[in-house]
Amino acid sequence: MNGIYESGEDYLEAILCLKEENGAARSVDVARKLNVSKPSVSRAMSILEEKGYVYVSKIGSLELTEQGKELAVEIYGRHVLLTKFLQKITGVGEEQAEANACKIEHDIDDDIKRGIEKWMKENG
Repeated sequence: MNGIYESGEDYLEAILCLKEENGAARSVDVARKLNVSKPSVSRAMSILEEKGYVYVSKIGSLELTEQGKELAVEIYGRHVLLTKFLQKITGVGEEQAEANACKIEHDIDDDIKRGIEKWMKENG
């Protein structure tokens, strides 16, 4: 276990995605992406910074530490895997599959994830 809650994982994933999309992640961007208040982002960043996952750069952008990036990539990978898996096995559209992947990505056991990965390689 990584010692952070589901919402913390959502923040890390959001920072990773924003950095890839825009080259930078600011608190206001994270708040908009996750539909939360700026004070909520600030509170979450304090907790994630305390745990060694993020830091605020001198210019005010949110940066992932090496540990934070590793975890964010893992979380995002689960998200993508589950989205594709749900689309494949149910035939639903990407938006619905992604919404459902968000609901389960934080609670899935590693052995289940590995089984889905194996199944997707064989049937993808």
